[in-house]
Formats: sequence, C-alpha cells, structure tokens
Amino acid sequence: MESYKRTGFLKTIDWSLVVTYLLLVIIGWVNIYASVHSSEPSSIFDFSCRSGKQFVWIISGIAMAGAILFLINPRAWESMSVLIYAVTVLLLVAVIFLGVEVKGSRSWFEFGPVRFQPAEISKISTSLLLATVMSQFGYRIGNIRNFITTALIILVPMIIIIAQSETGSALVYVGFVFMLYREGLSGWLLFMIGMAILLFVLTLTVSPYASLLTLAGIATLCCAMESGRMKKWALIILPAIILLAFVPAIIRWAAGFADDPGRIEELLDPMYFFALAATGGVLFYAFRAFRERSLFKWGAIASFIAGVIFVMSVDFIFHDVLQDHQRKRIEVLLGLKEDPTGVGYNVNQSMIAIGSGGLAGKGFLHGTQTTYGFVPEQSTDFIFCTIGEEWGFIGTTVVIILYVFLIWRIIHDAERSKEAFTRIYGYCVACCIFMHLFINIGMTIGIVPVIGIPLPLLSYGGSSLWAFTALIFIFIALDRNEKRFM
Repeated sequence: MESYKRTGFLKTIDWSLVVTYLLLVIIGWVNIYASVHSSEPSSIFDFSCRSGKQFVWIISGIAMAGAILFLINPRAWESMSVLIYAVTVLLLVAVIFLGVEVKGSRSWFEFGPVRFQPAEISKISTSLLLATVMSQFGYRIGNIRNFITTALIILVPMIIIIAQSETGSALVYVGFVFMLYREGLSGWLLFMIGMAILLFVLTLTVSPYASLLTLAGIATLCCAMESGRMKKWALIILPAIILLAFVPAIIRWAAGFADDPGRIEELLDPMYFFALAATGGVLFYAFRAFRERSLFKWGAIASFIAGVIFVMSVDFIFHDVLQDHQRKRIEVLLGLKEDPTGVGYNVNQSMIAIGSGGLAGKGFLHGTQTTYGFVPEQSTDFIFCTIGEEWGFIGTTVVIILYVFLIWRIIHDAERSKEAFTRIYGYCVACCIFMHLFINIGMTIGIVPVIGIPLPLLSYGGSSLWAFTALIFIFIALDRNEKRFM
C-alpha cells in the first residue's frame, strides 16, 4: 500500500518542468565556466572561483527543490504568505540602511564571503500574497477596494527596490500586469502602459509637441471607435491634428519675414495652439460625456489629461529622477548619443560577441570576446553573449526554446488547475521569468537599456538561482498536490 502511494506521488510531478530546469542550470554552469576559464579556475570544479561556487549553489538549490517537493506541505505556502511578505518587506527596508553598496545599489546583505539580495525573494513573497488575496471567495479585480489592495501588494516592494537603486529588479513587477489581465483586469491598462512608453520615447527623441499630438490622435481615435463615429474622426479630427503638426513649420516660415525671428517664435509657441485646441476638445467631450452619461468618455478625458501631465513631466523624470548612468544608457539606446567606449561599451561588445558566433558558434572555450574578457559582467548579466559567441544562433535558439517551453508549461499547468491559488501563483511565476528573459536578452542585443538583471537559472549568483528555484518548485509542488486528488 505504501509503495502504491509513493508511485502515485511521483507520477503527479510535472517532470518536464524539472528536466527543463536542470537543463537550464547546467547550460548556465557550463557557460559561466566558459566566461571565466581564462582568468580564474583551473577546472570547472574549482570551488575558489565562480564556476565552482555556482556548482555548490546548484547542488544546494536542487536540495532546496527536493525539500519544497517532498518535505514542506504545499498548503503551508498560502497560510504563511502574509508572514513571508511582511518579513521580506522588512528585509528590503533594512538592506537600505544595513546593506553594502555594490555598483551604486544598496541592495545586498553581506555575511563574510556570502552576499544575499532580498529583492530576489521579494518576487516569491509578492507572488504568494497575490495568489492568496486574489483567490479569496468573492474577489473581483473590478472592485475598487480589491484593486487598490492588489496594487499595493505589488507597489510596496517595487517602490522600496527603486529606493535601493535597483531599477531592473523593480521593472520585473510590471510583468504582474499580465497575470492581472488573465484574472479580469481591463486590457486598457496594458494599452496605457504601452502608451506611456511610446510617449516617453517620443518626447525624448522628437519633441513634447509631437508626443502630445500623438496622444491626442490616439485618444480621439479610441473615442471614435467606441462610439462608431470613425468617419467623423477621419474627416474632422484627423485633419485638425495634421494641421496642428504643421504649426511649428508655419511659425518658423512666418518668423523668417520678421526683424526678430526668435521673438516671434517665442510669442507664437506651438504649445499655445495645442493648449487651445485641447481645451476646446476636452470641454466638448466632457459635455458629451455628461449628456450621454458615458463612463468611457470620462475615462478617456481623465487618461488624456494624465497623458498630458506625463509628457510635461518627462523632462523632470529623465533629468531629476533617473540616475546619471541610467540617463546615459537610455540616450545610447535611443541613439541620442554615441558612446562605444563608455556606457555603450558593454552592449557594443556583447553584440560583437553574439554576432561573431554565426550559425554554430566558435566552439566551447574558443570565443575570443569571452576568452579575452572584452565583455564586462559576462558571467552574470551578459551570460547570454557567451552562449551566442561559443554556441552561435543554434545555441541561443535552443536556450530561448527552453525558456519558452518552461513558461508555456507553467501556464498550461496553471490553466488546468482547479484551485485559483495555484493558477494565480503559476501566472506570477511565468510573468517573472518572462520579464527577466525579455529584459536580459534585450539588453545584450541592444533593444533594452542596460539595467543589470540576471538571466534566470543561467547567470552566476546564488541569490538569483535559489530564488528562481524556489519560485518554480513551489508551483510544481502546488500543481503536484492538486493532481494527487484528481
């Protein structure tokens, strides 16, 4: 009888997730050795160097995974989620005052040779508490109280992590919006996040005026689509916005005939024309919203005003909120500055390494960019370029496929779950992995600013490896517990 129970117990584990996890950590370990072999260890098992230390963390991580699967009651995670979250928040605050500063970020506790980053475990505690709160009977994300509670669970650790100057780790929390969308949040929030990014980039690269015209065009288009008045938008509003787009050129042309062109351009600032048109448009839509009792139009008006405020705040955010190195990285990414030997050095060398790998790569331990240490942080944040150089397009494709399979399988199991707690937690895990994957690979190929974020399970580091191990195996344990009673 005992043997039957044990066999059934093992059959309920999603071994495809376990195998994918093991493949990724082994690939990471091998490539960590490749990234440091020329300067540090005599062998991959040299425990005084990074490859040897990573091996220790992998073994201890596997032991942790075994404990989560076989020793800890899966139902304990839900009952302990509030306590785990509270302790994590306290650690996040404490590290600001008691932690050590590493590369401008005070986010690490140091105990002799061991460093610990609370921001890594905050993803676990936030995911558990979100799953606990959102799985309660009667929870609806459309309820304003529920929404505020959920938002605070995400924002509290996110804001504290930003205070530690760990922008990359904080951005991971944005990924939870995909889980919220799955649980019933309106798709308009995703749309507004995308709009905020677009307006930020347009304001920096073109002008605030162009950004505001784009905002006006998209806002009025959404209202026209909602009311079914697309013909009116195309015949009246769109031509008006296009006309406003030519206002700066018209002013410059007219100023050319004046004795003091600068004075004319100052008096006839295009922003005045936009403000006049926008005020008239907002008042008109407000009248229509009041008469039709349209919540959509009121929401559109509020979103437009918030968008205008955001655009006018971009300069302050960029110059007074972001740190100097963050500004420089964004400027290099957007092509506002060329700095191949400064802040753009890492990305430039990373792209050279990946590009030089070709189809099949230069071979294990034969990467020149890797061997001669041209790419800084190559065993941590830029581990992907080691794979690209030594294993080529084929190797990077295999790694990405493994990640895609891992995310897909977690979502697949989450969707089949009958318990809301398991489903929500599974989506949180998938979102965290996806955000790390997108940001890390994005920065190594130059489409995302360099913000210092590890590649899950591959990058060197015990805190990151243990955190992702716990994050994934808690879900496997929850999924296994459900399958035992199906």
